[in-house]
Amino acid sequence: MITAEQVNFYHENGYLLVKGVYNAEEVEVLRDSVDRFLKRAAASKFDRSHAWQGDYLPPEVLKKLVLKGFHDVQYHDAEFTRMITHPNLVQVFTKLIGDNVQLHHTKMMVKPPEKGAAFPMHQDYPYFPHEKHTMMLASIHLDQTNEENGCVFVIPGSHKLGPLPHVGSHYLNHKEYPIQSGIPCLAEAGDVLFFNYLTIHGSPINSSDRPRRNVLVQVRDPEDLPTKDTHVNWGQGMMLSGINPIFRKYTYTGKLTED
Repeated sequence: MITAEQVNFYHENGYLLVKGVYNAEEVEVLRDSVDRFLKRAAASKFDRSHAWQGDYLPPEVLKKLVLKGFHDVQYHDAEFTRMITHPNLVQVFTKLIGDNVQLHHTKMMVKPPEKGAAFPMHQDYPYFPHEKHTMMLASIHLDQTNEENGCVFVIPGSHKLGPLPHVGSHYLNHKEYPIQSGIPCLAEAGDVLFFNYLTIHGSPINSSDRPRRNVLVQVRDPEDLPTKDTHVNWGQGMMLSGINPIFRKYTYTGKLTED
């Protein structure tokens, strides 16, 4: 699926865009699943907008923006389970991490037309810090994505800077790291953007008349242990490839909330 040159590019630059991981038919199935998911969420009391707050945009702009973000989508639709275990996706993970690949979580990120919220530049590290920094993300594109509808910008090589201080543990100083300081990762539907959780990234507002639908898959080497237990969830630890060398009993200690 990917070449040795692409693997070297990932380790040197902290990101890699892989073309055509999912075919057109698979993309259409996933789009339908996303749309049905959002309708079910809207009909429930659990619907949320997760637009980032802060001083990186004027308050009058922020209050108009919407971002639909839901974790662990595979709990809601078997199509997402097939998505995260797709041979093409898993093969790339093994080339970039190693034979043993463990799921941390998934997340749906939908930027609606004309009001899809921006992401200020940040690292994912503060949300789930790990010892060896193998944690990486695959952003699966279900729409053609460019600067107009809020594609991801990355700063190549920024993963080599290590963990950086964030404003309120959420995002980097937007004056030092404006979104335009990165390079845009233009993608077609079915493409997947992979990047390390230390790679600085963000995305602008969706100002177009098209949606930007992405599903994120966060994975790690199972021997890379968290330094804090954050994002602990129901099925965390599912092996997408290989084995978990750390043999232990897994239990779920959280609770299902009704609010």
